[in-house]
Amino acid sequence: MGGLRRTPRTAADDGAERTERQVPAALAHRVPDLGALELLLAVARLGSLGGAARELGITQPAASSRIRSMERQLGLALVDRSPRGSRLTDAGALVTDWARRVVEAAEAFDAGTQALRDRRDSRLRVAASMTIAEYLLPGWLIALRGHRPDTAVSLLAGNSATVAERLLAGEADLGFVEGVSVPAGLDSVVIAHDRLIVVAAPAHPWARRRRPLDAAELAATPLILREKGSGTRQVLDAALGGLARPLIELSSTTAVKAAAVSGAGPAVLSELAVGDELTLRRLVTVPVEGVALRRALRAVWPAGHRPAGPARELLSLTRSGGG
Repeated sequence: MGGLRRTPRTAADDGAERTERQVPAALAHRVPDLGALELLLAVARLGSLGGAARELGITQPAASSRIRSMERQLGLALVDRSPRGSRLTDAGALVTDWARRVVEAAEAFDAGTQALRDRRDSRLRVAASMTIAEYLLPGWLIALRGHRPDTAVSLLAGNSATVAERLLAGEADLGFVEGVSVPAGLDSVVIAHDRLIVVAAPAHPWARRRRPLDAAELAATPLILREKGSGTRQVLDAALGGLARPLIELSSTTAVKAAAVSGAGPAVLSELAVGDELTLRRLVTVPVEGVALRRALRAVWPAGHRPAGPARELLSLTRSGGG
């Protein structure tokens, strides 16, 4: 994996670290646990608190207590109870929609961590560049588990150059990369397309500009960037003729996002990676024109060795949208 070009620490860096330490503790007090969210989803689906309790293997008093506890925690009435059954309030219906996304994300998280746990004795070894590993691969692994529940999968995450090295060394059966070209010695197929965007914190001067950035201005400005060897960096360097100027170089998409949110500077990231930050206005998109930031996402494997077995099935799932 690529390294980190060290730069002097700033007050923004220290503030971002304090925020990262504080936010999880605060969320723990405000966000119900997964068991409570699953119970709420069951009530919404069955229209009965008793039926939801039976489905989850708990008593009805325990289910009622858990719903009341969640309502106190959120400060919202979620369920109207009557002799005819249980009905979600308007607020409860909205919270249920959000809860469904949280539970689905937890399933994706579980699939990804399970792949990491099984890496030593796996039957399918997958190497993926960071953006794909973080934002696309968990869903594909969930779909593969549905088709092949007994297949153990190991995940090796790194930049696109590292993925190529793993495949050529025989340490992975299938890889996924994001760069501008196919690494030597590998065959490939395009499975999707992606676009890089320029983002900045709302307080940054670029967040308020109306005139799009051009290639010269983007090249002249120090940016928070992924390390050389990453697919994201390859696309940006190609678009700017190798003239991109790093303010900070970081080896993961999450680290680049955190630095940009802290106000350290503008960044260039996959639009796959910043949906939540844009929705919550923690980052804003900066308009750009005349810069080719669209890229292909590719599955890759050693030349002449077409994927077989679980690797072939995973490849098929990626091309069909997940199964």
